Amino acid sequence: MGETILELSYLISALLFVVGLKLLSHPETARRGNFYAGGGMVLAMITTLLLHKDTGGNGISLTNVWIILSAITMGSVMGWIVARRVKMTAMPQLVSLFNASGGAASALVALLEFPNADMNNLGSVLVTILGLIIGSVAFSGSMIAYGKLDGKVKDIFSGIMTYINLLLLVVVVVLSVYIMISGQTPEQLNWVIYLLLGVSLLYGIMFVMPIGGADMPVVISLLNSFTGIAAAMAGFIYNNQAMILGGILVGAAGTILTLLMCKAMNRSLLNVIIGSFGGGGTSAANQEGGDMKEISLSDASILLSYSKSVVIVPGYGLAVAQAQHVCHELEELLSGKGVNVRFAIHPVAGRMPGHMNVLLAEADVPYNQLVEMENINPDMPNTDVVMVIGANDVVNPAALNDPSSPIAGMPIINAHLAKNIIVMKRGRGKGYAGIENELFFGEKTRLLFGNAKDSLQNLVNEIKSL
Repeated sequence: MGETILELSYLISALLFVVGLKLLSHPETARRGNFYAGGGMVLAMITTLLLHKDTGGNGISLTNVWIILSAITMGSVMGWIVARRVKMTAMPQLVSLFNASGGAASALVALLEFPNADMNNLGSVLVTILGLIIGSVAFSGSMIAYGKLDGKVKDIFSGIMTYINLLLLVVVVVLSVYIMISGQTPEQLNWVIYLLLGVSLLYGIMFVMPIGGADMPVVISLLNSFTGIAAAMAGFIYNNQAMILGGILVGAAGTILTLLMCKAMNRSLLNVIIGSFGGGGTSAANQEGGDMKEISLSDASILLSYSKSVVIVPGYGLAVAQAQHVCHELEELLSGKGVNVRFAIHPVAGRMPGHMNVLLAEADVPYNQLVEMENINPDMPNTDVVMVIGANDVVNPAALNDPSSPIAGMPIINAHLAKNIIVMKRGRGKGYAGIENELFFGEKTRLLFGNAKDSLQNLVNEIKSL
């Protein structure tokens, strides 16, 4: 009876995961989706603690129950505190840490359960090895991604990195095959499994090291899918349907998102993994000695107030300045004057998938005003003013005009086609990809220098005084 209830609870948990994932697809229902998915996980954990029995028919011992509950409590409290205190600018780093923790947990499960693996059952050995490899890569790769996003780890742009990664991958495959066909016991293979762990961790580090610039959101999404797949492998190890289904859902969703983002960048996943943006790119405008032309607050306020159509292109600079709320205030102020205001969202703007959507949703910007790149671009030639706030690479015309540019071929928001362009920047530096932006030197472009939050607030005050 208890086993039947346990299996039924796993089925209900899986359904809650699916419903939660569906609700997460829209900002208005995302909070509810989190509760549904979280509720499914809580249900699975409670029923496992109460009803799970081992092969001998014994339940979880009281001592182990207290240990498990203590670990859950500690993790929950730590997660709650960190999630409540984290700033929106650090959200990509937090996602990387979550990915790392999930990968580490799956790798540890595989490492601890390897001695119990049935070496005569290739399926049992395979899922254990895959759990170890994928979990280790997800952990070390996510930690490096966290370091890059936080500015603590620099990119390594070197052609030799590709060959090093291929060599490490070959070593991982060779060690995995040796474990499966050696015919030795887990005790005899103890040194091999720890060597495989070390090489996998090193591969995760070297895999992410050369990737930077505009590719980071894709990498975060890919590592997230790795974490899900690793969790599914852990589920196979324990024959736990909730872990299997939850891991498959996360892995599949992360993989689909990764491929969609690669498509939005006009790049293959392999190209992202073995290549990298950044370094060495120079715009034609910069080579010709182009100048950046500034605009005053009064001129910008008049231009915006008397426009019919305004498109705001948000980027990471908006998040850094925590300017999403005053940006929403500007949008409401202009809308009150009869201006059609929309936000153009690029798939890889920011530092993680959906970064700008989350940022603007936090400021209560209506979701119907967030327009995806492919839908907003046809309207650009008829747009009176495009205001670029903290975005750089995603509006760089070099992607279309310069075949030698590191971002050549990447679809961009066609801000350069608008009648007027106002760019808000802290300084004259380059974007995250490390290349110059032709847009900033254009004849129709005017720059408003300063902190985005302060500039927007001053702009709001100026428009109110008109």
